[in-house]
Amino acid sequence: MSTTQDTVAKLWNLCNVLKDDGVTYHQYVIELTYLLFLKMAKETQTESQLPVGYRWDDLEKHAVLDRLNSYKSLLSYLGSHGSTLVKEIFADAVSLIKKPSTLSVLVTEIDKLDWYNARKEGLGDVYEGLLEKNANEKKAGAGQYFTPRSLIDSMVHVMHPTLDDIIQDPAAGTGGFLVSANRYIREHSAPESWTEKQKRKYCGNTFYGMEHVQDTHRLALMNLMLHGLEFDPQGAGIFYGDTLSPDGEALPKATLILTNPPFGSKKGGGLPSRSDFKFPTSNKQFCFLQHIYLGLEVGGRAAAVFPDNVLFESNVGRQIRVDLMDKCNLHTILRLPTGIFYAQGVKTNVLFFARGKRDKDNTKEVWIYDLRANTPQFGKRTSLMRDHFAEFEAAFGDDPLGGSAGLAQRTDTGEEGRFRRFSRKWIAERGDNLDIAWLKDERKDGNGDLPEPAILAQEAMSELEAALAELRGILQELGEEISL
Repeated sequence: MSTTQDTVAKLWNLCNVLKDDGVTYHQYVIELTYLLFLKMAKETQTESQLPVGYRWDDLEKHAVLDRLNSYKSLLSYLGSHGSTLVKEIFADAVSLIKKPSTLSVLVTEIDKLDWYNARKEGLGDVYEGLLEKNANEKKAGAGQYFTPRSLIDSMVHVMHPTLDDIIQDPAAGTGGFLVSANRYIREHSAPESWTEKQKRKYCGNTFYGMEHVQDTHRLALMNLMLHGLEFDPQGAGIFYGDTLSPDGEALPKATLILTNPPFGSKKGGGLPSRSDFKFPTSNKQFCFLQHIYLGLEVGGRAAAVFPDNVLFESNVGRQIRVDLMDKCNLHTILRLPTGIFYAQGVKTNVLFFARGKRDKDNTKEVWIYDLRANTPQFGKRTSLMRDHFAEFEAAFGDDPLGGSAGLAQRTDTGEEGRFRRFSRKWIAERGDNLDIAWLKDERKDGNGDLPEPAILAQEAMSELEAALAELRGILQELGEEISL
C-alpha cells in the first residue's frame, strides 16, 4: 500500500471516533477539512495565511479539557480573519464534536501520520482519496451525485484543455473537473517555461467554478489548494453562489465548460431568477443546459453529464434541445452505464457540443456512442475504470469541437456496433427526441431496463438511508438528537 493509500485509510478510519457524536461520513470529511487545513498549512510552510495564535501548534498546546472550546473559538475567528482562502474555508464553520477527548484523539492521530512521505506523493491525492471514500459511502450522499474520477478524466482527455482556455464548471461540487483539467494542462505543457503573462493568465483567468452548498464549497477550495491551484483573489476561483441566479450570469464567458449539474427540480418548484433564460423551467438540468450553451464563447466547447430525460422530455424540454442544436454543434452523445452514480437506477449521458458562429442550424448530425448496453453492473463490486472509456476515446477522435474534418475520421459501426451517426433531419422527424438506442441488452443481471427485485430493493434502501442521513443532519443543526 502506498503512503497516500495508507494515509487515506487511517484518516477515514478515524471517523469511527466520531460515531458516538452522531456525525455522518459527509460531516466528518467537513470536520476533517478544518483540522487538515491547519495541519497541512504547517506541513507546507504556508501558515502565514493564518493569524498568529490560530495555527496547528497553538491548537495542540492546549490541555485536553480546554482544547475543544479553544478549537470552536478558532473556527469562529478564522471565518473573519486570515487570508481570503482561510475566510472562505472557515466561513460559518461549526464543529459537531461534543467531547474534548474526541477532538484530542483526532489531533493526536493526525499528528502521528507520515506527512513527509504523503507530501512527496501529493497531499492533493490524499484529500481526493477522502472525497472518493465519502462519495462511495451510501450514507454520505444525502441525494447528491458524485462524478467518478475515471469519467471526469475521460471527458477532460477528449476536450483537450489548454492554457489558452477559460474553463468553467457551473456546478463545481468538490472541484473534480477543474483539478483534472489543471492536471491535463500541466502534463501537456511545460509550466517551467511559461512566460510571466502566461503565469498571470493561469492564476487569474483560467479556472472558474460555482457551488451553492457552502460545506461542499469549502471541500472544493481545499481540494484545489492541495492540488496547487492558487488563484488571484480578484480573478478566477470557485465561488459560493447559485448558478441559476444572477450569480451565474456574472461568470465570464468560457471557452470550455466541464460539468455534472444536479438533477431534479428547484425546491418548491420555483423558476430560476435568470434574466437570460429564454425557456424558464423549474427543472434544474434544463436550466443548467441553457446556462452552459449561453455561457460559451463562439467556438467554445462543452462536455456535460445529463440524465436521460434531457434527451426526450417534450414541451419546454424539446424547445431547449432545438435551441441547443441551433446554437451549437451537438456532435456527440455518450450513453453512460447505469450504477455509476449515487442511485443505481439513474441513467445518464455526456453531451459534447461546441458553440457556433451563428444561432441557427449548427447541428448537422449527432454521433451516439452506447456504453450502456451489455456493460457490467458498476458499483462496489465492479469499479468504473478509465480503461472502460478507451474504445470511446479512440472512436471520438482528436477534434474536441466536432468539426467536419474530425467527424469525417469517425466510423459508423452500424446496428451491431456501439458508435452510430444520425442526421439532424432524421432526429427532427422523430420529434427532436435524442434518446436513441439500437443495441439489444442481453444482460440478466438487473442492469438493463427491467432491474431484478433485489436491485430495486437495494435502490430503495439506498434512498431510505440517504433520507435518514439528511434528516439527522437537519435535526443536528437544530440542536436536537434522534435515534434512527
